[in-house]
Amino acid sequence: MIRIFIALILILINSAPNLLAGSKSKLDNQISNILSRIPLDTKTGILIYNPLTQDTIFSQNIFSPMIPASVTKIFTTATALSIMGKDYRLSTILFTDDPNIKDGSINGNLYLKGFGNSTLSTEDILHFIYKLKNLGVKEITGNIIGDDSYFDNIYFREDWIPDESANVKLPPISALVLDRNKTVVKRKRGRRTIYVTENFKNPPLNIAQQFKKLIEENDITVKGLAKAGITPNNVFEIAEASIAITDLISMINKHSDNFLAECLFKSVGAFYSGQQGNSFYSQQAIQEFIKENNIYSVNTEIVDGSGISRFDQVTVASVNGVLETMYFDLKNFESFYNSLSYAAIDGTLRNRLSDLPAGFSFRGKTGTLNSVIALTGYLMSDDKDELIVTIMFEFTRGSWNFYRDIQDEIIKVLAEWKKESSDY
Repeated sequence: MIRIFIALILILINSAPNLLAGSKSKLDNQISNILSRIPLDTKTGILIYNPLTQDTIFSQNIFSPMIPASVTKIFTTATALSIMGKDYRLSTILFTDDPNIKDGSINGNLYLKGFGNSTLSTEDILHFIYKLKNLGVKEITGNIIGDDSYFDNIYFREDWIPDESANVKLPPISALVLDRNKTVVKRKRGRRTIYVTENFKNPPLNIAQQFKKLIEENDITVKGLAKAGITPNNVFEIAEASIAITDLISMINKHSDNFLAECLFKSVGAFYSGQQGNSFYSQQAIQEFIKENNIYSVNTEIVDGSGISRFDQVTVASVNGVLETMYFDLKNFESFYNSLSYAAIDGTLRNRLSDLPAGFSFRGKTGTLNSVIALTGYLMSDDKDELIVTIMFEFTRGSWNFYRDIQDEIIKVLAEWKKESSDY
């Protein structure tokens, strides 16, 4: 009886590779059948990869350049997290050149300087004013100066990307930001008064003007003017408002926020270079991140932080390389992973993949432009190896919903395959 039992065990052990091979063949057929519904002129790139075993589960066209759309944001956020570290904070700081403000008067200027905090709000500015009042300040003899010199003053993507034709317009990208560099103004239309949203034309000046107005509304006299300018070295900090980089990249990746992504892009350039943030230094930082981590770089060029530009080019292999790099980054993976949209729960994937098998989840980043749709992320499970999944399409026929369904079907098939293969 024992000999029969041992023989059965040996048969199962020897046959396991064949069973797994059969399972892999079945998976290939299932994915190929799903892809067979796609029009022949669609450009497709797919890579399904196990980072722990370094096995390629399925691949197609992984080295050809493709337009990533908002998948570009994983290059921006991964680079930022890697070079700045998960404890980094992006700030806006209020300074004065008066060394003594305990006499109830600031005999000099107030400087509001931005260091890439793209989430500063009117509420934050009011906290600055409350701090002034708590310090007993009743008068400011000098000027209110907005300083955005931490970045260059090339505020629009169209001005730093030659021949850019993307029609998604953003407010000005600046180091000093207030309320996303927009304001609501009253306009007369016939006999009616309407309210419209306008972008700032000159962020440091417009923000200084808003700040001065709020200061005066809170019973502090300002004798000087609102201006744009540079903060000198011999100043004293009064207050600071900041955001953790982990919170910022979560806002960017979960909700695919283009404005915040572009501001972070410039912050990456400033931090990397130790100089004024600009698109050149930002691109250099991302290229260095790719090079240092041995990520496949041929046919990969990132020209903005958001992915709005169709001049952004990546390969499925390079996208996979970013996710694999972050997967093995013990210090930063949790922050990066948690910044991604959680399928069926939040962000751009909140209405997708609600029917994955029990114990499976998907965290990822979507990308959508006209005739472009992309998805990359981690298919995770409670007790099985994780998979990195990247599926990108450039199409001339069909709708975004059609290609989203294709992406979702492939991920569900992968989850079922992982579930079945674990039984062997």
